[in-house]
Amino acid sequence: MPDKNLGGRPRKEINLEQLKAMCRIQCTAEECAAIFEVDADTLDARIKEAGFRGFSDFYKKYNHEGKASLRRAQWKAAVEDNNPTMLVWLGKNMLAQTDKQDVTLSGELVHRVEIEFVESGEDESA
Repeated sequence: MPDKNLGGRPRKEINLEQLKAMCRIQCTAEECAAIFEVDADTLDARIKEAGFRGFSDFYKKYNHEGKASLRRAQWKAAVEDNNPTMLVWLGKNMLAQTDKQDVTLSGELVHRVEIEFVESGEDESA
């Protein structure tokens, strides 16, 4: 006997491989839910059904792969492709290199302060 239709919307399934790919490119829970056309709470529930503690747990497990891919691409652009912009960026971010700027001041430095005392007109001794 077929399952009785209890009404409501049909169940939306989540493709975990597609979700992993979205986490690798740093998509938020709301963005992922929008792609699957579900609410973020529904996405979280489906992830829990798959054995995770929720979206945050799933995201932490898979977003590092995307970061590693990005780092690999940046490294390739800098080292193999000899991209000067990427070489400078990686030097600043990975080696704490900075741009040195020499600043020379010339001329006379003058500070002028004017103070004006105003009497209130009241007798303070009273």
